[in-house]
Amino acid sequence: MSQNPLPNPFVVGQPVSSPEAFVGRMAEIATAFDQIHSRSNLAVWGSPGIGKSSFLEQLTLPEVWQLQGQDPSEAVIVLLNCLNLLPFSTSRFWEEALTLMRDELDSAPTLQAEIDKLLEQGKTTKDSLRRILRKLGKQHKFLLLLVDNYDHALYPQKQYTEAEIQTFLSECRSLAYHSQERKHLSMIVTSSRRLNELGPMLTPGSSPWYNHYLFLSLKPFTATEVNSLLDRAPMTQALKEGIFELAHGHPALLQNAGHLVYRTLRKAAQVTDQESFAKEFLSTTQHLFQAIWLLSNEVEQVLLMLIALSNLQSRLHKKKQYDLGNIDLVFSQRQRELNELEDQGVIVRTAQAGNNVYSFTSSMMEWWVIQEIGNSNETELQQRQKVFVNLMSRKQAEQVTTAIRWLWNNEDEVPSILNWIGKVVNALPEGVFSV
Repeated sequence: MSQNPLPNPFVVGQPVSSPEAFVGRMAEIATAFDQIHSRSNLAVWGSPGIGKSSFLEQLTLPEVWQLQGQDPSEAVIVLLNCLNLLPFSTSRFWEEALTLMRDELDSAPTLQAEIDKLLEQGKTTKDSLRRILRKLGKQHKFLLLLVDNYDHALYPQKQYTEAEIQTFLSECRSLAYHSQERKHLSMIVTSSRRLNELGPMLTPGSSPWYNHYLFLSLKPFTATEVNSLLDRAPMTQALKEGIFELAHGHPALLQNAGHLVYRTLRKAAQVTDQESFAKEFLSTTQHLFQAIWLLSNEVEQVLLMLIALSNLQSRLHKKKQYDLGNIDLVFSQRQRELNELEDQGVIVRTAQAGNNVYSFTSSMMEWWVIQEIGNSNETELQQRQKVFVNLMSRKQAEQVTTAIRWLWNNEDEVPSILNWIGKVVNALPEGVFSV
């Protein structure tokens, strides 16, 4: 590294807010602007850290609008994060939308005064926003309502009941799909999973509350996009390959790995040895692993456990420590869940000898799942038995149970964390660590 290194080019701890730092997603951004142009709605979904918030940030930037051939001066752009509404309520959502809208209307003081009057009355509703949209349309403008973490509004909370969720979703659908004012509104929301997998279940004869959205999945970066991101820092091909092993195409993991490697190269990190490097990377990313794990359903969690246990066998010093039986048969029968995990960027499949072989996109998440299994207990294992027997034969369920208990009793047999992160630390130049 030079004596006066450039600032760290990797973004950690916040969404990517500048177009220069943003990587890829060109087709997805074009899709979003197609919806905006037709005053339609879009539901963007993807796993934690996949870049949903960064995606929304790009839709607020005038230069991005201009690149898409659209005029940002026609839009009042509001970016609302549902996680900021604690506790969440329908009235607070509409109040926040109106408040943020007022802040963007400095060139329209009469409309600002109208919003202030509505806010002072309290108990804002969708009809409050409809009233403002009607007046906005008379000025030949429209509202682009960007709602991050929309799934926060789909779970019961304190003083926010199932009935209130139904009301909120009905109001959103009415405003964006049925009302005359929809001509002056485009709504883009993000969630951790597809909306049809979240929220209230449909009842016979009812219309889906989410059918006014076009669905768009944010997937892991392609190899070209990964290279585009990593090329922002001077590093060897071996280091890039090591980072790829840690993160594959997962944007947040790539940013964290690149950030730490860059800091280590210029000796700005308090990293004294290889194990410290591994632990620091884990400390900055384990919240993502935990979020992915908690957002996975019971079947998906068991599949992740099976992939981790299967791949652990190749890392053990002895040839064979436990028998998982014909685990490939289980995988062949659960393609829907495996496809879901692959779409989220959690796992990747490769074809070997005519069979699909599954591995984690992040070697560190594989290690984390092994630790999660090792830290479980008999009660938790018994609770998973029902999932086991629904996924596999009783004999295989017993084999998996035996494998988990083997892990509990032989933690010292599991290779150290460096076995999962060794490729990147081995690629760091000599002398980068202080001891």
